[in-house]
Amino acid sequence: MDEQSFPKSYNPSEYEPKIAHQWEERGFFKPENGRNTSGKKFSIPMPPPNVTGRLHIGHALTAAIEDILTRFHRLRGDETVWVPGTDHAGIATQAVVERMLLKQGKRRHEMGKEAFLKEVWKWKEEHGSTISNQHRRLGASCDWSRERFTLDEPYQKAVQAAFLHLKRKKRIFRGEYMVNWCPKDRTALSDDEVEYKKTTSKFYYLKYGPVVIATARPETKFLDKTIVVHPKDPRYKKLIGKTFKVPWLNGTVNARVIADTASSMETGTGAMTLTPAHSFVDFELAQKYDLPVVQIIDERGLLTKHAGEFAGQKAHAAREAIVEKLAKLGLVEKIDESYEHNLSVCYRCGTPIEPLVSKQWFVDLPALVKDTDIIRAIEKDEIRFIPARFKKVALHWLKNIRPWCISRQLWWGHPIPGDKSGDVLDTWFSSSLWPFAIVGWPNHSSDYEKFYPMSVLETGYDILFFWVLRMLVMGKVLTGQFPFNTVYLHGLVRDREGRKMSKSLGNVVDPLEVIERFGTDALRLSLVAGTAPGADMRYSETKLVGYRNFANKIWNISRFLHQSITAHDLAHAPHSSHHLPKEFAPYIKEYNELLAKVTRNLEEYRFSSAAEQLYEFIWHTFADKVLEDSKPYLKDNGHSQATQEAVSIFLLMSWKELLILLHPFMPFVTEAVYDRLRALFNAKPDEFLIIETWPTKQEVHNHLLR
Repeated sequence: MDEQSFPKSYNPSEYEPKIAHQWEERGFFKPENGRNTSGKKFSIPMPPPNVTGRLHIGHALTAAIEDILTRFHRLRGDETVWVPGTDHAGIATQAVVERMLLKQGKRRHEMGKEAFLKEVWKWKEEHGSTISNQHRRLGASCDWSRERFTLDEPYQKAVQAAFLHLKRKKRIFRGEYMVNWCPKDRTALSDDEVEYKKTTSKFYYLKYGPVVIATARPETKFLDKTIVVHPKDPRYKKLIGKTFKVPWLNGTVNARVIADTASSMETGTGAMTLTPAHSFVDFELAQKYDLPVVQIIDERGLLTKHAGEFAGQKAHAAREAIVEKLAKLGLVEKIDESYEHNLSVCYRCGTPIEPLVSKQWFVDLPALVKDTDIIRAIEKDEIRFIPARFKKVALHWLKNIRPWCISRQLWWGHPIPGDKSGDVLDTWFSSSLWPFAIVGWPNHSSDYEKFYPMSVLETGYDILFFWVLRMLVMGKVLTGQFPFNTVYLHGLVRDREGRKMSKSLGNVVDPLEVIERFGTDALRLSLVAGTAPGADMRYSETKLVGYRNFANKIWNISRFLHQSITAHDLAHAPHSSHHLPKEFAPYIKEYNELLAKVTRNLEEYRFSSAAEQLYEFIWHTFADKVLEDSKPYLKDNGHSQATQEAVSIFLLMSWKELLILLHPFMPFVTEAVYDRLRALFNAKPDEFLIIETWPTKQEVHNHLLR
């Protein structure tokens, strides 16, 4: 064989784009075009990335794991579909387009809603394909003909059907309720859209009639008139039920003392006053005791008229002036300068959250949890979490769940049916329908009948509450079935120091830049090997170099076979009278053990173990031992032609099957060398590794030993 037909080195960028194009062009990603010989089906949804921006290294991990599963099941002959798509992303997309327009001197409110939305759709059309093309570079073998967007027309119909169904069942309601409010984006947020930042600030101890109260937010206290103490607190037992005249910010108020276990004897002074419009706990107590709920801070973060001379000022900025007034009134006992606590901030923009009462739409999640019996299903392992520790985490969230605020004061998103204020639905509401909406629900299409429920849901553990559990609940309520029964959760990819990657730290890794340096296969294997499910990992260039070398090793093994072996008819190998030397028997046994382990590990979602076993066997058994033991038989040094042919057939069959086993992990280099060895493998021009058959126990090799 001439060297020109098999270059000395493997250059990923030379092969990967071409191979990806061939796979897609020939329709290999479509379930209709698979071998489909097993009688089984496998379906998996891609967690839809936001249509904004570019993929990050966490998306690369998601794509790698889901593609491993997809290619494995396709090779096994299962009717396999991986459905891709993108999310319209609500606040995130609106903010991106607003910033872009501001640079052009255009403001959203000045443009008007219709003109602004035209600009958003225009932006989406220009940038929407970016994510899909990046996934293609990662080797994602999704069926792109089934690609979905959470604001496309069929999806809008699914969202409307879901909303109206839940409303008819009285599981969606509208009312005045305490919400998390972002003053910057001027929209409500769900509990899961609030992040917490450790911070140090002042803690104020204020004299309030017969007690001292402690607060971090004196700017909310203008209308406090109720003192709450624990019923068993000996310090305040004599005060319970009494009324007092209390000098306060805007004059004397009539305050009364009530007893409730919501007040902790260990926190602060053990006495607290209620601010019903700006605290979830206080709001619930106000409902319980029929107390008035009056807003002190508005949706813009400004103090209302009830703040007297401070009305119209930014609440946080006015804090020190308010404390100064309290001090002049002799109402400040002391100030703790080093109060450590978790500050609630908007998960999108980082603005401190303002809890306030607002008229919003809510999903009655506590009722839906009961309707679906999801707690029992998880407790009985009818829904399985990998790793298992997330079972406890999921149950805790479900048992302590509150109504879910689903209305957002935005322009970009799904309009709320029948809502006159023009609000849109929380993007997590629409994405909670993803696994059944993408296969045709509410219509019972052929895809819905064939692929729903889905086989598995794979995603990061950080969106267990945002997305996974809501999908389970919504799926059972709307379709009568849980949308999946297995949940695989991977961890976060952190930087070398173990820090979370963020633009502010400047440590974000672009997977496409990594691919340019090391190749897609090396990136994929570096993210999967040595990583346990649900465990965070550190980005490592050392691993990338190691797996780039492994890709080169695969290339060099293939090149050696290409140069050392003449073509043999593998199709007739089972009937060959050739006898393989007995010294190869241990390798056949070891290979069959490897095949069983890799297959079982992939079936049981142990991707790292399967990858490491393949790496070890290919490098240290096949390359270091089998090939070395074969070399004397491949040369003209006295061995019979029959023995030489038996060794050649053994090597080719072994290598072909090893390439198939490795293909889900390293699809590009395995396909590239399969193509170079096409003649030796007896493969036809239209045959590709991606649609080969997953091996079973190697009876053919055993036959060669007889």
